[in-house]
Amino acid sequence: MLTPEETKEAQTQVNELKTQIKELRTRLNQINDQKEDLFSQKNKISEQIKKLINETVKLRKERNQLTSEVKKEKEERKKLNTDVQEKIKKIKEKYQETKTTERKAPVERPGPIKAMIDRMESQIETSAMSFEKEKEMMKKIKVLRKKYDQLKQANMAWETTHELSQEIRSEKEKADTVHREIQEKAKNSQEKHEVIIQESKKIDELKADEEKFNKEILVKKEEIAKINTELEGKLHELSIFNSKLNIENREKRQDREKTKAKKLSERKQEAEEKFKKGQKLTTEDILAMQSGE
Repeated sequence: MLTPEETKEAQTQVNELKTQIKELRTRLNQINDQKEDLFSQKNKISEQIKKLINETVKLRKERNQLTSEVKKEKEERKKLNTDVQEKIKKIKEKYQETKTTERKAPVERPGPIKAMIDRMESQIETSAMSFEKEKEMMKKIKVLRKKYDQLKQANMAWETTHELSQEIRSEKEKADTVHREIQEKAKNSQEKHEVIIQESKKIDELKADEEKFNKEILVKKEEIAKINTELEGKLHELSIFNSKLNIENREKRQDREKTKAKKLSERKQEAEEKFKKGQKLTTEDILAMQSGE
């Protein structure tokens, strides 16, 4: 059994432990609230990062698609420009042919010459003329036919040149259209690329903030673990002191009950002696005698 001093000391320890445990639990709740607040802020940043990453991925796909289209259209523009250069070269060649033909023959339409040849041939076939006159007409026809061939060749060169010029004009228009599309898409691609760079920079900044919160959360978790360990120790000490005091209180209660039972037994014996002697019994004597029943 504990001495009164030991009992008093144990009770003092219990009171101190209860105060310390209450303070530890208050601190634990405060730090846990701080940790949850950090979690909430960190999760908001994580959501921002996720949103920005999704936007960046979408922009990258769109930019890459535009870049691919620009590449194809540049190839198309190159092909059109190559075709134009080749046709310009052909025009120059045809132009030289035309100039050569013009030097050989005056610029005339081949149609009237052909009509004249046809009339003269018809006249030879249908008219009765002398051999000398027919021979003379045949010489004229020969000269006209040569002239006709030169004019026809010149005319074909001009027609070819005209067709090539039309094709060149059409292909240049196509090339210009493709060029404008390339510029527009390249500009759009560049704008998306710049947004990607800005958002990537923002993601890096947010990740740095996220990491900062993670470190702060880790510190709070370590504090909580430390307080829990200390709290468990205090609860264990309290349990030991409560156990000692409970045993002490039980023993004291048992002692009190024994003392009370002893006094009651003595009182009963005294009342029984008085009854045997015929002495007057008090109410307390009667109650003492009845207690044993």
